[in-house]
Amino acid sequence: MKRITINQIYKKCNLINKIINIYGWIKNRRHSKSGISFIDIYDGSCSNIIQGIVKKNIINYNEVLKLTIGCSVNIIGVLILSHGKNQKYEIKINTIKVLGWIDSPNEYPISSKNNTLEFLRSIPHLRPRTNLIGSITRIRNNIFYSIHNFLQKKNYFWIPTPIITSLNSEGAGSMFHVSTLNKNQDNKDNNIHFIKKNFFGKKTFLTVSGQLTAEAYACAMTKVYTFGPTFRAENSNTTRHLSEFWMLEIEEAFSTLTDIIKLSNNIIKYIIKNILKNCNLELEFLYNKIDKNIFLRLENFLNSKITIIEYNDAIKILLKSKTYFKNSINFGIDLCSEHEKYLVNNYFNAPIFVINYPKNLKAFYMRLNNDHNTVAAMDFLVPNIGEIIGGSEREERKNFLKKRIVDLGLNKKDYLWYIDLRRYGSVPHSGFGLGFERLVSFITGIKNVKDVAPFPRTVNNVLC
Repeated sequence: MKRITINQIYKKCNLINKIINIYGWIKNRRHSKSGISFIDIYDGSCSNIIQGIVKKNIINYNEVLKLTIGCSVNIIGVLILSHGKNQKYEIKINTIKVLGWIDSPNEYPISSKNNTLEFLRSIPHLRPRTNLIGSITRIRNNIFYSIHNFLQKKNYFWIPTPIITSLNSEGAGSMFHVSTLNKNQDNKDNNIHFIKKNFFGKKTFLTVSGQLTAEAYACAMTKVYTFGPTFRAENSNTTRHLSEFWMLEIEEAFSTLTDIIKLSNNIIKYIIKNILKNCNLELEFLYNKIDKNIFLRLENFLNSKITIIEYNDAIKILLKSKTYFKNSINFGIDLCSEHEKYLVNNYFNAPIFVINYPKNLKAFYMRLNNDHNTVAAMDFLVPNIGEIIGGSEREERKNFLKKRIVDLGLNKKDYLWYIDLRRYGSVPHSGFGLGFERLVSFITGIKNVKDVAPFPRTVNNVLC
């Protein structure tokens, strides 16, 4: 008999009084004195569980009495409408087969209904079995699909960019070194003889961004994006940082800062609309357990207008604020998380774009403005999170780009191919990067990105 999911049961109306075949795990079991057991089953396909009714005349009823939370089962029975509170359907079970038992049920970590997020981080291989992580994962999946759907409809081409690279796309920050040399050879980092013995014959790293290589395709195919894992070896143990995270990066030829601001706003609103449409059960669960403002917050975002402020104006607002900040405010500083949150949570109470940052705060590839002190850059800040998108016009003028590379002390030889893009039919172009886990945090209301990444990698922490 064909297997059906619980999600399919709730979506189809033509299964009542029909025999169905489902697989799943036990969420709860209750036994009545009248010789009937009630078992709650989930299969991860949706937030719903379905109740099964088992009578004592079933052949293996003794096994049913031994079922505990987490046991895996296969059930065949008749689907009926339920008269129970808060449940639409239930199954009159004809046969039940136990596929997997729980060793030492008293020690099973997921048995407790009150496990904290901190505890669940210590068991990343088991936490998908919880309602919370299951709901987050289904929302994450829908966000992922929505991104591709939006961009494909807009005629963007997906480009898989390299994970192993010889370049630091950001021009700063720590990178993970990829090497086939042993530890002692690796320590002779500056010895060209040893470097050439490396697998690629040069220093290589895990990518911090796919932007530069995506630009190469944008300068040939106009509209492209890359979406994959990126890596930062930064000692930042905060609620917003991971050492391995996913990033959407869009590059578009013949576009300006204004264009990518509109695109950033549109893609986030498209994603949120899809989540509200397709993940209502998950949002209801998060509303009850995590964030009473989740629906209002998402609707407010959809109704918000684009607000754009200059970096200098953002600093002026912060200087006039009577709020105490741990990080001091002055012109030329990079905005910290507390500054960003004040702007979006307290001052504007809305998402904002901050534009035209001092050039010393931004990467070498950003286009220099006419004042020669700032670059045509933008950060998209959203309530409770701060920055989720960073982008800019790219410097398409060869001489300006070469000067920035030299001024920042970068090795010009490493970027010759990138400069070639300006030598041969250079065009104005722009792009941005969206931190995927931060977006998931914003939508779900989960405060720590470690709780929305399936297997989070952070400093001193690699489990599984």
